[in-house]
Amino acid sequence: MKDWDLRKLQILRALHDTGTVTAAAAALRMTPSAVSQQLAALSKQVGTPVIEARGRGVRLTGAAHVLLRHSEIVFAQLERAGAEIDGWAQGEAGVVRIGTIATAITRLVVPAAALLRRSAPGITVSVREAEAAEAYERLAAGDVDLALSLAVDAPTAGDPRFVLFPLLTDPLDIALPPGHQLAAAPGLRLAQLAEEPWIFGSRGPWRDLTLAACADAGFVPEQAHAAADWPAIFSLVAAGMGIALVPRMATAGGLRQEVVVRALDADRPRRRIVGAVRGGGQDAPLLRRTLDALRQAADLDPLYSSTESSVQ
Repeated sequence: MKDWDLRKLQILRALHDTGTVTAAAAALRMTPSAVSQQLAALSKQVGTPVIEARGRGVRLTGAAHVLLRHSEIVFAQLERAGAEIDGWAQGEAGVVRIGTIATAITRLVVPAAALLRRSAPGITVSVREAEAAEAYERLAAGDVDLALSLAVDAPTAGDPRFVLFPLLTDPLDIALPPGHQLAAAPGLRLAQLAEEPWIFGSRGPWRDLTLAACADAGFVPEQAHAAADWPAIFSLVAAGMGIALVPRMATAGGLRQEVVVRALDADRPRRRIVGAVRGGGQDAPLLRRTLDALRQAADLDPLYSSTESSVQ
């Protein structure tokens, strides 16, 4: 395999474009002698002359035209590579791997990807669904470039491995079976549901959020069923087997079945969604551009509120 010198190929192309050694030298800001030396070296490398005398000037040989045909492909590819690198450096091109909780995919990731397709079509978003704590673990391991998860599961603010970005406050609503006696009750409060059979996970952040919200309302919920999968939870509620506290984001992607979902405007339980990158990564243009798109996506729906305060 020959060790090609792109500069020599550029000189050969300049000679083809200008017609004379003198003109090629002027175009390249070289001396005619230097151009001739480079062409002679190229001929030696190829093993056959690339130019031949023609009157007082020179002309390209057949071997030179073969080289030029292939060189143009190489030069074009290098131009594309340069443009892509420029785009990457400016945050306009590249692949961003996002590790995210399931409910954030529909509400945040998909709208952000749509925004990026319009404003920076060179950016590709690759999604890795993960549990809340797992999203941070994948980020730390380098499996993803950006994590979307719950603030309640986030590392401490002093953890140098991560930088956190508040994105959205997600209201927690109550899912009731159809025909429930309180389905249409005005000003529904959590305390009114203290004696109901509840559905929430055996462990993890959603169990903690449910217990904390009920504690704020003054009671400990009776866990009738343990489930963490949203379709399963909605199925249990629809069957009249219990009630569940559900994030509004879980009802945005078509997961909601035949249940009654009521806002709890008086109690206002909520969870916070944050983005996280590895320490130092916050300055990468590609990640800044993606985070900006996620912030825009967070502001698209007035039923949610974007979070401006710092994450603790």
